Amino acid sequence: MTAGNYANILECKPTSLSGCYELCPVIHQDNRGAFIKTYHVEAFAELGLATEYKEEYYSVSKKNVLRGLHFQIPPYACDKLIYVPTGKVFDVAVDLRRDSPTYGKYHHLILDAEYANMFYLPKGLAHGFYTLSDYAVLIYKTTAVYNAACDTGILWNSLDIPWPCREPLTSKRDKQFITFADFCTPF
Repeated sequence: MTAGNYANILECKPTSLSGCYELCPVIHQDNRGAFIKTYHVEAFAELGLATEYKEEYYSVSKKNVLRGLHFQIPPYACDKLIYVPTGKVFDVAVDLRRDSPTYGKYHHLILDAEYANMFYLPKGLAHGFYTLSDYAVLIYKTTAVYNAACDTGILWNSLDIPWPCREPLTSKRDKQFITFADFCTPF
């Protein structure tokens, strides 16, 4: 699906999870390099995507690093727009919404700076990624500010996600999350 009047900016591809999309902006290239528009308020509004972002940050990860599966619980749950301006990652969203027909299911895709694709996750989805390139910069735009008391996750290997590596580099915190089977969703 494209953003009607804004088809020259962005293509929005549905994923297997309701409300979760792969966004593909148009890449303008010439002999100098490339120009890519990652956000346009009218195009996002026309597609029914969040337009009120409260915070933006990025992570830098080495090859074989896995981060996740992270999310914030209410009242700081948030929509996320995620992309990599440098590198390539195996990116994953997991549906934690109790009444969703895809509860407990996941969707993965490759985010690659070369293609400038982005991942849009609505509230109630966990997020994680594995770095495929030598290093990757991952940018997050969120509709709520970070709140340490509401920031949590589920264990990355407690679902049947086909991660590219069985023994990635992870944080101590990520290794201590509860399994999906033991998780009681607040969404």
